[in-house]
Amino acid sequence: MRRGVKARLILPLMMLLNACVPASHSEVATRAVIADSTLPPMKQFAQARPATPHVSNASLAEDFLDLSFRMESGRALPVLSRFEGPVTLRVLGQPPATLGPDLARLLARLRREAGIELREVTGDSANITIQAVSRSQIRRLLPQAACFVVPNVSTLEEYRRTRRSSATDWTRLTERRKLAIFLPNDVSPQESRDCLHEELAQALGPLNDLYRLPDSVFNDDNVHTVLTGFDMLVLRIYHDPALHSGMRREEVAARLPGILARLNPGGGTVTPRPTRATPQVWSHAIQTALGREVSRNARMSAAQDALRIAQAQGWQDNRHAFSHYALGRVTQMTDAAAAQAHYQTADALYARTPGTTLHRAYVATQRAGYAVTTGDGAGALALIEPHLPIAEASENAALLATLLLLKAEALEIEGRGIEARRVRLDSIGWARYGFGPDWAVRAKLREIASLNPRNG
Repeated sequence: MRRGVKARLILPLMMLLNACVPASHSEVATRAVIADSTLPPMKQFAQARPATPHVSNASLAEDFLDLSFRMESGRALPVLSRFEGPVTLRVLGQPPATLGPDLARLLARLRREAGIELREVTGDSANITIQAVSRSQIRRLLPQAACFVVPNVSTLEEYRRTRRSSATDWTRLTERRKLAIFLPNDVSPQESRDCLHEELAQALGPLNDLYRLPDSVFNDDNVHTVLTGFDMLVLRIYHDPALHSGMRREEVAARLPGILARLNPGGGTVTPRPTRATPQVWSHAIQTALGREVSRNARMSAAQDALRIAQAQGWQDNRHAFSHYALGRVTQMTDAAAAQAHYQTADALYARTPGTTLHRAYVATQRAGYAVTTGDGAGALALIEPHLPIAEASENAALLATLLLLKAEALEIEGRGIEARRVRLDSIGWARYGFGPDWAVRAKLREIASLNPRNG
């Protein structure tokens, strides 16, 4: 990423079920395709249910410093920068209809859980400007970015004029006064919301991402799509009165023990987790393996490299598991059985790593999809059921819809057609939020129906 940009990378995790078997582009089983005239209304999440973080203060202090004093590129940030005092926010451009309610819910959470004074305004200026633009406008500037945040500008045109100047260099900031977030307005409601959560969190707080964090949006694995309890705690620390803009790393480190004793009192008795820095070569390999811009052979080589690095590092955490997941993703088009072995290993590693229940739900979609293709409805149901409440609590509509659609096919295999139709109908409201326009929802219905061997 350019020096003035903090971007959410495009790292797709959910769109691979069609690799289990060749997906049909025709209408596969009429029961799987809801009438063209209308789809059930979109569903949206009403109440956030973030889990209370259970983290040692020693680990939290190390995480906070690494998040706050370094960019993803490895460049050091010399001082802490933040907004001092109440923060104003405005929305420009052509935002999708769902952005208003999603933003209102997020602002309420930031005030309540992170203690940040933040209000939306309608004037000509604000500390933070959210501009809703087309995905193509974003890609013309940053081909690999889904959305991004930039300091010292308010509009995309202003960024175009200043993007190569020192004004947009995060490393030169000592205090944040004005910045812009650029969100796509022609994607699914969930993708727009996911961008909103990640970019606003980094507009208000740390700029780095750490792959070692399992329960956080401050992680380029894109598993978590809304701010977690851990993230809100990090933001509360970032805006604690004991800190201020312009402080150096050693000054912040000296004040963290007192801050953490107040904000995370239980963390003093939690055993610190062993952590090792993540080599840039592993991060690059993962992004290449799960990217879209290189050949399949290059993706396979990168996935194998990521797993070798994880094993050489001796990791037994979410990074090792994610390496197996990535290799499974690349492998499953040509060797479904080998891919399943990687998914099973990933699941076993995640099961031993706290804070990875959502990761296991992603793995479950791949394992359950394979069970459906083999006609094992009961096995698919056993894999799916434990993860439905996890997907809902994590506010991941795309994941929830996918699990429900897989459940419907598993029920069909088991001869429980009435239940299957009810579950499929329930899934569509979530699919409309998670996947967007009607054609995308119907494509997902056809894709998952094509996994069922009973559909020919």
